[in-house]
Amino acid sequence: MGSKPVVAIVGRPNVGKSTLFNRIIGERKAIIEDQPGTTRDRLYGEAEWNGRAFIVVDTGGLLLQDDDVFAPHIREQVRAAIEESDVIVFLVDGKEGLTAADQEIAELLRHTSRPVILAVNKADNPQRRMDAVEFYALGLGDPLPISALHGIGTGDLLDAVVAHFPPAALEEEEEDKSVRIAIVGRPNVGKSSLLNRILGEERAIVSEVPGTTRDAIDTRLMWGDRQVTLIDTAGIRRRGRVQPGIERYSVVRALRAIDRSHVALLVIDATEGVTAQDTHIAGYILEAYKSVVVVVNKWDLIEKNTYTMLEYEQQVRHALNFMDYVPVLFVSAKTGQRVNKILDLAINVYDERFVRIPTGELNRLIAEAVARHAPPSQGRRKLRIRYVTQADVNPPTFVFFVNHVDLLHFSYERYLENVIRQHYPFLGTPLRLIFRTGEGDERVEAGRRRRRKARERVR
Repeated sequence: MGSKPVVAIVGRPNVGKSTLFNRIIGERKAIIEDQPGTTRDRLYGEAEWNGRAFIVVDTGGLLLQDDDVFAPHIREQVRAAIEESDVIVFLVDGKEGLTAADQEIAELLRHTSRPVILAVNKADNPQRRMDAVEFYALGLGDPLPISALHGIGTGDLLDAVVAHFPPAALEEEEEDKSVRIAIVGRPNVGKSSLLNRILGEERAIVSEVPGTTRDAIDTRLMWGDRQVTLIDTAGIRRRGRVQPGIERYSVVRALRAIDRSHVALLVIDATEGVTAQDTHIAGYILEAYKSVVVVVNKWDLIEKNTYTMLEYEQQVRHALNFMDYVPVLFVSAKTGQRVNKILDLAINVYDERFVRIPTGELNRLIAEAVARHAPPSQGRRKLRIRYVTQADVNPPTFVFFVNHVDLLHFSYERYLENVIRQHYPFLGTPLRLIFRTGEGDERVEAGRRRRRKARERVR
């Protein structure tokens, strides 16, 4: 799978960039709402339109609200957006009209080869839609009047965005049969050092300065009889700590690397433990349905006794309790301790992505699970699982046909996943569980209604 196109929303403060971001990503924003350790106000989200999936970037947090220092920061932000995005949506405010700040941004955008779509926000009445013509003065083509708040014109905007995407897949990526492993984590946890130790040579710059690695660097190698592609990425920082400009967009490169990978090595600094940002990165990986190995680096710096590793692993699992299926490995890039086990474990986890459960076996497991713990009910309505099948691998995807999807509770979904894992662990690999109204249920229900009416007529 190739990396998804990136769409950046740029513009001066308070024009509605975050509102448009939320409108575009829609329900995707709440994908792991019920699970702890994931951010809800993130700047990056996945969206889909006309069958094309893409990453959308809300650059709202990049700009200082102080107009006195506006110019240098917006200039830096827009240049970074130009470098890293496939399509740029330039958002302006139709209520306030054309401003000098808009003109300054437009001046930068006119010199890019990237497609730029000019969207006039807050055009939620006929007069403002007519007034949008004043933005022709920016020299960026036809202004597209929209209302991000009310959803007016956003479909036309997304049509224009998707039309500019590069081809859906590249031939060389389709032919890539290697196990793709992304090395991700916060800055300065030792990702580049880990890569160098695995490769046995200085293939990436190692520095004590956080954020040295700007690009996602691919390295091909043979590990036993398996072809592996290692993707080293820039560190992902907390929202408030990332500086405007290139470093911010290096995060987009890391997200692209996660998207391109089969397995993500989530590197954690043993001296700092699991931080809030580590759980955020884990959330990104989970949302992309990628497999995970948690690699606790700098283990040589920890004072140990007989129980240290066990206690530390319990702390990691508690912090990442929404990913309790992941293996945890304690290593030292500096001394080489257990580094030789990383790729073996990652390949093992990769193979788990392709495990298939026979349909008969799967239905037997679920039937026994339902017998032990009855599904949720509401009044006289009871959830019934009619049939389950594994629809796909990479990631393992299970489709449950039920009578009332609305009765399903997250806790029962988690219960069913745990039952599957008790027999098929799917080590380090997330499962996608889809619940649908069973095929033919509508006809069955219609038949019941007809019979009920017939009985009433007889009476």
